[in-house]
Amino acid sequence: MHVFKTIEETHRYINKARGLNQTIGFVPTMGALHEGHLELMRRAKKENDLLVVSIFVNPIQFNNPTDLKKYPRVLFKDLELLKPIGCNAVFAPSVNEMYPEPVKKTFDFGSLERVMEGAFRPGHFNGVAIVVQKLFEIIAPHKAYFGEKDFQQLAIIKSLVELENIPVEIVPCDIVREKDGLAMSSRNVRLSNEERAIAPQIYKTLKEVKTKADEMDPVSIQQWGLEQLQGVNEFDVEYFQIADNQTLQPIESWPADNGVRAFVALNLGQVRLIDNIRII
Repeated sequence: MHVFKTIEETHRYINKARGLNQTIGFVPTMGALHEGHLELMRRAKKENDLLVVSIFVNPIQFNNPTDLKKYPRVLFKDLELLKPIGCNAVFAPSVNEMYPEPVKKTFDFGSLERVMEGAFRPGHFNGVAIVVQKLFEIIAPHKAYFGEKDFQQLAIIKSLVELENIPVEIVPCDIVREKDGLAMSSRNVRLSNEERAIAPQIYKTLKEVKTKADEMDPVSIQQWGLEQLQGVNEFDVEYFQIADNQTLQPIESWPADNGVRAFVALNLGQVRLIDNIRII
């Protein structure tokens, strides 16, 4: 497994692979790898000749400096996890390598970025788009794999690829959960034992919301779900939203085509957790 720190040496490796007509599957990460990441990588490895992974904690997508400071950085442990997967190359650059000059580029993703995560984390998706576009330029993958836990991010990246005409196939992958239903996240390790025991209530509520689609309208379900989550004293709920599966805009009646998801973001202690579930 090759580990590259610079764009130049990564380019040399990628250009050689491309010259041999090898297909490249890419999984971008911020490290602190868990089974959810590894599932993406197994799929990418299976569907391509080469698996390339990036590990980079992207500072420009954090609107909370404390969150950036506390984000776990465990590169050595991550590299050990990647070896059994059969990862071919890891790109693990420094901040200066990625951003030698101040970043000024801005994107406009319209209504996609003005709801939910975009509303509560100003500038977040612009930072995501900047780093993903740069990684796509460096890695030049044929396919890139993203988990549906960050569903709005996935929609933003699909929009980015379309806006910038980037020649890559975006592959959505199912949410990977712990046995008790908690969506796997690098942030979960920051939960105390007490908080970790409470966290599965998020998915429990989402599953209950899903069962109510036949008997309640979206507005009523949204209010019910919000009340359930707010009823857990330890949860500080930012939003609970029933939204169109493609536009991500709030809905008041059940649509006939796109499908619908329920989205949630909340703080549990010092940890911000997000999750979602498809309702119809």
